[in-house]
Amino acid sequence: MNLNELRDNEGSRYRKKRLGRGIGSGKGKTSGRGVKGQKAREGVSLNGFEGGQLPIYRRLPKRGFTNLFRKVYAPVNLGAVEKAIVDGKLDGTKPVDEAALRRAGLVGSGKVSGVRILAGGEITRAVRFDVSGASATAVAAIEKAGGSVKMSVPPKVLATA
Repeated sequence: MNLNELRDNEGSRYRKKRLGRGIGSGKGKTSGRGVKGQKAREGVSLNGFEGGQLPIYRRLPKRGFTNLFRKVYAPVNLGAVEKAIVDGKLDGTKPVDEAALRRAGLVGSGKVSGVRILAGGEITRAVRFDVSGASATAVAAIEKAGGSVKMSVPPKVLATA
């Protein structure tokens, strides 16, 4: 076999129909765009145009907004931490931080602002946590087991008027 004999597998590359190459090509003259008018021209985008009728995006009500600066925290339950320590995925003698939880597979690979410990399940050993946040119930359960929690994001305090 020589280099000049190499070919793609049959049907592996779809050859795009060439437009405007004579009426015998099947897509000549107007290139499948019909005759004249705005849509036959180049550079036309009519997304959302409904022929002069009020478009649906203007007819429907708008509600709320999306906060671009919102912080998303990955939730981790105490029961999952306990199971990871028992399975040997997490070292309970060292401080458990967000990187250790990610390595243990308790936090996904998506983009999150931090980790928040929740009180789902039970923890029976003294573990030191160094995370972004924790629920009050989780902190109570960790301290009851002899552990401690260090939070990098201070809990929100409601303003009193």
